[in-house]
Order: sequence, then C-alpha cells, then structure tokens
Amino acid sequence: MLLNQLKEITGIQDSAFLHAALKAANGDLMEAVTFLTEEHTQEPAQDMPAAEPAAWEGSAVGKQLLQNVTTALTPNNKDDLHAGDAFRPLELPKAQAEERDAAERPQEAHCAETKNRSKRKRCEVWGENPKQNDWRRTGDWPVGMKNIGNTCWFSAVIQSLFQLSEFRRLVLGYSLPQNVLESCRSHTGKRNIAFMQELQCLFALMLGTRRKFVDPSAALELLRDAFRSTEEQQQDVSEFTHKLLDWLEDAFQLAVNVRSPGNKSENPMVQLFYGTFLTEGVHEGNTFSKIETFGQYPLQVNGYRNLNECLEGAMVEGEMDEATAAQSVKYGQERWFTKLPPVLTFELSRFEFNQSLGQPEKIHTKLEFPQTIYMDRYLHCSKELIQMKREEIKRLKEQMVILQQKLERYMKYGSGPARFPLPDMLQYVLEFVTTKPAAGVSSAQGSQTALLQAQAEPHILDVPSQPNGILERKNTRTEDGACFSANSSPQQKLSRPLQASGSPAERSEHPAPHMVSEEELKLVRTCLQRWRNEIEQDVQDLKESIARINRSIEQMYCDPLLQQVPYHLHAVLVHEGQANSGHYWAFIYDQSRKSWLKYNDISVTESSWEELERDSFGGLKNASAYCLMYISDKVSHFAAGEDDGPEVGQFQREVEALPPELRHYIQEDNWQLEQEAEEWEEEQSCKIPQMEPSPASESQDLSSESGPDQTSVCEQSMRSLSSEHAMIAKEQTAKAIANTADAYEKNGVEAALCEAFHEEYSRLYLLAKETPTPQNDARLQHVLIYFLQNNAPQQVVERTLLEQFADKNLSYDERSISIMKVARAKLREIGPDDVDMEEYKRWHEDYSLFRKVSVYLLTGLELYQNRKYQESLTYLVYAYQSNTKLLRKGASRGVSESLIGLYRRKCLLKLNEVAASLFVSCEEVHVAEGISILNELIIPCMHLMNNFEISKEDLDAIEVMRSRWCSYLGREDMDAKLQMKLGELLPRLLDGSTEVIVLKEPPKIRPNSPYDLCSRFAAVMESIHGASTVTVK
Repeated sequence: MLLNQLKEITGIQDSAFLHAALKAANGDLMEAVTFLTEEHTQEPAQDMPAAEPAAWEGSAVGKQLLQNVTTALTPNNKDDLHAGDAFRPLELPKAQAEERDAAERPQEAHCAETKNRSKRKRCEVWGENPKQNDWRRTGDWPVGMKNIGNTCWFSAVIQSLFQLSEFRRLVLGYSLPQNVLESCRSHTGKRNIAFMQELQCLFALMLGTRRKFVDPSAALELLRDAFRSTEEQQQDVSEFTHKLLDWLEDAFQLAVNVRSPGNKSENPMVQLFYGTFLTEGVHEGNTFSKIETFGQYPLQVNGYRNLNECLEGAMVEGEMDEATAAQSVKYGQERWFTKLPPVLTFELSRFEFNQSLGQPEKIHTKLEFPQTIYMDRYLHCSKELIQMKREEIKRLKEQMVILQQKLERYMKYGSGPARFPLPDMLQYVLEFVTTKPAAGVSSAQGSQTALLQAQAEPHILDVPSQPNGILERKNTRTEDGACFSANSSPQQKLSRPLQASGSPAERSEHPAPHMVSEEELKLVRTCLQRWRNEIEQDVQDLKESIARINRSIEQMYCDPLLQQVPYHLHAVLVHEGQANSGHYWAFIYDQSRKSWLKYNDISVTESSWEELERDSFGGLKNASAYCLMYISDKVSHFAAGEDDGPEVGQFQREVEALPPELRHYIQEDNWQLEQEAEEWEEEQSCKIPQMEPSPASESQDLSSESGPDQTSVCEQSMRSLSSEHAMIAKEQTAKAIANTADAYEKNGVEAALCEAFHEEYSRLYLLAKETPTPQNDARLQHVLIYFLQNNAPQQVVERTLLEQFADKNLSYDERSISIMKVARAKLREIGPDDVDMEEYKRWHEDYSLFRKVSVYLLTGLELYQNRKYQESLTYLVYAYQSNTKLLRKGASRGVSESLIGLYRRKCLLKLNEVAASLFVSCEEVHVAEGISILNELIIPCMHLMNNFEISKEDLDAIEVMRSRWCSYLGREDMDAKLQMKLGELLPRLLDGSTEVIVLKEPPKIRPNSPYDLCSRFAAVMESIHGASTVTVK
C-alpha cells in the first residue's frame, strides 16, 4: 500500500529502491518522500575520484539512506526527477506562492538564524551526508555552493564572478564610512548595502572555509524578497542576473558618491563590466548617430553557426552604403564598439516565444564559440578597414552565387520536372546506342518496360559496372548546390573512356535502337566522350572556384592588423532542459591550474575543453551555453601573473589580507564545523545501527592539494582508512566481544577488552601463518592478516586491532558500548612518539589498494568468463597497474602478477580478433566499431604494457596483434577508403612512444563484506583453476 503511494507521489517505479527508502525512514511515508525528492548532488566518479569515509561515518537510518539515494540518483536521473523544479525562478511568484512556501518550510529556522551573523551556520551537512569528502574541503580546491531550492543559476553566476580576481577584491574590500551608513534612509539603499555585506561574507567563506561547499541562503533571501514584491515581478533568470549586477553597481555608487557625487564613470562595476557602442544608421531616409552603454551584450542565436556570425549580424542591419542610401532605403544601421570593458559578457538568446502554442521554446541549434576572440573587427577605430572587407565579402558572395547557379545547371540538367547531372545523361545515351535489341521483344514492349522503369525509379539506373565517377555523381544528384563543392578527382574521370556497361543478358532487357551502324556508333562514342570530358572539366573548374572563394571569405579577417584586441574565454554558463524547466551550471577557466573546472552546485570537478564543447555548443542534446564571459588580455595576464608563485596558498594569502571582522567570521565558521563534527561523532557512537552502511570508496581524492590545513587532512585520511578497515572486520570483532561475557560480568569492562584483544590477535596470527591455496586468500578476510604476512611493525598491528574495538559500529548493547569507550580512551593515550602515524597511514593505504586490486581482478575475471571482453580488459589493466605499485614493496603486498597478465593478454587477443573482424567486414557501422575498440582499448593497453617490464608472452601477443593488422595492407578486396583508415591506425598501433595514454577508469565496485569478497575469490579461482596453473599467493 505504502509502496503504491510512494510511486504515485514521486513517480519512481523501482520497488526495491522505494522499499529501501521506506525501511530507512522507519515506515514514515512523508520522511521517505523527502529523502527521495530532495536534491542531493554527487560528484561524478570520472571527474573527482570518490574519497574515503570520514572517521565518524555513522549508521543512523536517515543519514545512511541519503547515501543510498544519492548513489541511485545519477546526474541524468536527478535532472529528470527535478525537471519541474529546476526552472522555478522563471515562474511568477504569485503562481508559485504555495509551492515556494512548502519548499521553504524546512529551511525557515535556518533562514532566521542567518539574520544573526555571529551565530549562523552556513552548512548544516550532518543530516545530509556523513561521508568526509562530501563536506570537508581539501586544500585550496574551489568550494561549491549549496542549491537551496532551484538556485543553481545563482551558483553559476556567483562562481563566475568570484573567480574574477579583480571583482573578488572589489567585493571583499568594500566599505562605507559610518556617516554614509547612518545617512542612508531609503529602503533600496539599505537593501543594496545588506546584499553587499552578505556577498562579502559569502566570498570570505569561499576563500577560507574548510567546508566543501557554502550556503548562500542569506544573500538569496534578499534577492527573493525583492522579486516577491508587486513592483518587481520576476521574469527570468537573465533578469535575476541583471538585478544582481544592478544592486552591486548601486552599492558601489554609494562609496563613489563620497568622493565624487553622481560620477558613474568612477564606479568600479561600470569600469569592469560596462562598455559603449556607437550606432550609425538611416531611418526613413534620415541619418542618425548615437552612443549607448551596454553591460551584458545580447546576441541572437537562431540562424547563426558561430559567435562571430552572431556578432556580425548584431552589428549590421539592413544596407548602409551610400548608393543604397541615395535610393531612399528606409532602414539600415551599423554598430561599432567604442569602448570595450575588461570583462565582456555575451548573453545568448536561446529562448523565443511560440505564438501558435502561446508558450516559450528553447532554441537547441549548435553555436560554436572560440577560446580566444579578436574584437578588432567590431571596433569603431577599425571601421574603414572592416567596411572594405565587408564589401569584398559581399562581392565574393555574389560571385559564388553565380558560380553555384552555373554548377547547378550542369548537375540538374533538363527542362522537365526530373533533372539529372549532364555527364550521367551522356552516359545513358551511349548505353542506349550500344544496347543490342533482344530477340523476340518488340520495340513497343521495350518502350513500355523503359517507361515503367522510369516511373518507378526516376533517379536510379541499374548499371552494375558503371565507372566510379558516375556512381559518385549519382549519389549527390539530389543535393543542393551548396554540396557541389566537394572535392573530386578529374584526372581519373578524364582518363577513363566512356564504355557501355552490363552483360549481354542485362543489356537485352533495356530499350535499344533498332539498328546502329559501326560508323554511327564510332561517331557517337567519339563525340560523347569529348563532350563529357569538356563538361567534367567545366564542373571541376566551377567547384574549385567555389572552394577558393569560400577560403577567401573564411580567411578575410585573419589579418594581423585585426588581431590586436584579444579576449579570452573566462566562463561559460550552461542551461540544460527546455524553456520552462532545466538546470544551470558553469565552466570556468582556472588560471593557476591552467585547466577548465566545472561548477555544478556543491560539486567542483576538473573538466576539459572537449567536455565544455559537448555540453555548451548545443545541437547534440538539451544542454547549451546561454552566457559567455570573456576577459581582456590585460585582465587575463594580471590573473595569471598573480598566481605565478605557488598555486597552493593563494587563497590563504587573500584570507590573511581580509579585514579583521571577515577573518574572524571565517574562523568562527571553521570552529563551528569542528564542533558540529565532534557532536555528530559522539551522537553516532552511542546509536545502535539499524541499517548496514555500505563501505566507502578505497581511492583518495586526487583533487586534494596541500594547504594550511594539510596536517588535519592527513589525520582525517588516516582515520578514515583505519575506520573503514575496522568496519570491514566489524562482524569478526563483534564475535570476539561476544566471547567475553564471563570476563565482563566477573572482572569488568577493561578485563573484557583485554581478553577479547588477545584472543582476536591469536586467531588472526594463526590465520596469517596458514599456507594459502589457489582458492583462498586469507588477506581478504582481515587487515591484520595482511599486516602480519608482510611483517608490519608491532605498534601498527596493535593500534589497528585496538581501533577495531573502538569502532562506533559496534554499538550493539551495553557491553559493546562500554568496551568501545574504554578502547577509545586507550587510543587517546597513545601519543605520536608511540606510533609513527605517517607509517601507520601508509600501511592502511597499501591494504586499501590491495583490496581494490582484488576487486578489480575478480570483476575482470568474472566478466571474461561471461565473454564481456571490453569491460573485463579495463578492470584487468587497472588491477595490473595498481598491483605493480604494491609488488615493488614486497611479494606478499599484492596479488599474482602472472594471473592478471595472463587474462589481460587473453582479453586483448580476443578483442583484437573482434576488432579485426569488424574492420574487414567493410560495413561502415562495423568498421567504426572496430576502430573504436582499437583506439579506446587495445592501443592504450598495449602502450601501457610497454611502459612496464614487459614479459616475453606479452611481447609475443603484441606482435601477433600487430601482424594481424599489417596483413591487411594492400589487400585487393579492401577499398581505398578502408586502406586509408588502416594507414592512419597503423602508426599508433606500431609506435606509441610519443602518445598520451588515456584509458578510462572502470566503475567503482564495493564489496559489502569481507565474506562476500572471499566467496567471490574462491568461486572465480575454482572455476579457472583447471584452465590455469597460476598459483595465487
């Protein structure tokens, strides 16, 4: 019953998923709905590797459920789930009043608390996500921003502005004299000052917080309040952004008025974001000229292919030359930038109103934009040169139209409705002349057959042995003139004589002349051949001329004189969805890291220009850029120059330069974070778990950087790993505690701990001494077996075992809680002189990597047995690479290298067979699939193998694969296209010494318990033991 209600409310049909939600919510329907529908962003695994769990990772129902829900809601699923919510700022407040009130009720207490700056908590994360890396910042890595209800647009805009170092300094350095603050009486002025102060606090936290993301509630509440009023109706996200910038400009103007009342030119917002342009034109025969100011420059997208075309369309409207002006042209104008701002923002108009449907629609067409754009061609100082070039382009386009019309007359020849390429028609005439009439078939019957064929297939003539050139032209005859500029090979066409085609049996089926003499046939063939050669040469000349004109047009503005004012792309704001729903995020170029970062609410991940193109250009899916932010060469060099020193610590230096009250605000927030962590950990340690928590990832966050909190980060990482390993062994530790019931009753909790400690140590020591078998690896059962087999220091072993008994997940009953508390007290007594914590951390990192290698190996072997060779190879390659690092430290640190190598080799050979078979099939789809397997899996894997100490067996396998592909060279049954593709593949296949090796990491797989992993290991090893003599150590 409850499941059906959940399905109706949430729209989710997965019964198992809904059942888990209900179970975790203790049967509370509303709580389950909240968990399922509330937005929780998770970082994609491929961008930011999953981090270890926090030392206080809990097992409370609600908190663990959010982990499960977040895992289930992948980015795509989340977009679908919140499609109706993501664009709510675009709807009118009155229409959404009830929904907004309902959505904001859970946050009312928090919003009220933000009014008191000294006490407010910016990120209450403990009830949202207990994983350490989901709430704690690492080094100087940029922070994300919490989405507090369809506010992803605010995050995208603010992050883009914050990453402008000049703007960041302006905001953080903003101050007003006391007398100005006291004299400000207007509601608008007070609101603008309050917004600026909230933005200062937000920017300060973004610089110095230890949290992974900040909460913008206070600043957003001011914006929302303004749009709730009747005077300022909310229209769209663009208006929100304009309003935000207007408020900032007004706030800075208050400071400017102290020195120079009313002088907007000294306003730093105006200096940074505003420019001017000159409009010159003709209206109703009268010329006009005016200068206007602009901030975000709007550009139409529809009908344009790239940003320069958009700008050209915006700068020129109608006709502006003197000749047309004299002929009473009613309208025409040109715009020229007279002053460009340091930050140049283009607003792309991707929404239009559909009059017939009565609703807005999004324009999904593709629009390309460059990383660097030269603005010289739009400046007033370049007016004369640009007008000359525009005239030249106009002249060239007129020429091209004439040439295309001539070409079309050749390629669509005839006077009736059906038209054909003229060279083909000459060929058809020759075929008719050379066809012999069939015996017993009357000319009337032949004519009737030909007529029926012409009606059924007016554009196709069945000529099996036609020359290639004719077939190529037949494929293009239905295309328009713009497609005629494709390259062809006139030499081949001209050197090929005109031949009759088809066998005698086939020719007899076609219409034929009643009688043709040899002299007539010779004369006709000679004339047709000469005419066809002449026509083909004319066509080729026309195509070359058109291509030459196209190149001239494309290169018209590649003049060094027009490349003096470069602007570099700083940020791209992206919208995904339709006109009435969607999600926003931003790509921002990080000058210090020299890379693109993706800011998606609380997630900040490393990205690339390729990903930006895919998500921003449009045309492929519903995602496209709606705002582009470019910065001048001077701003770009300034931002890069200030980070020439060590990249790490730049934010910390800015924090140290902040006013005392903002520094204190950051310190208070960080102190509050630690207090929350301690309170939450203590609370969780006393709870009896009701739900099995899933183990966290075994890899560390590659994006972390050393910073002012490096020591604390290292400690958290160490505690995280040891806690994870304690949790893995939880059931074994619980059994040891259960066996101490007598000691606990007779001698107390400390004696019980001592007995359990020694019994568990003895058990693990004996297991470590057992001889391993191919079907059993005891190291997977417990971290201490791994430590003992590799002769870890005694202090490391003892502390690890003591942490097992101090694990918060052992809170089953009063005895286990008492033992846990005593174990924790003893851990606190162990000082840094007793145990080398760096060494302790390294041992736990090695065991974590060992388990990861084992999981990858087992998954790869299972996939191989199921003949899923592509997926299997990726797991085996990563298992081999990580295992090599372990084996350098000792033979018992990793798994069998020869076993991984054997099945990696088998996978490669199987995949090579598949790829080669697909390639030689000559079917376009199969060829592409074969090349994809070769490029994405086989070649990267071969190059990685060559980077290690390669075995003779691997060398032989690589040679077999290379020989297979080399054997296809020069094969007669392969067409020239396929041979060309083979020629492109072979250099990469034979020599990849200079190539960057990229192999996508496989999905993370996390075993639920050591028993699951051990049973999988036994099953897989038993199944392959008969086929392989490799022993697993």
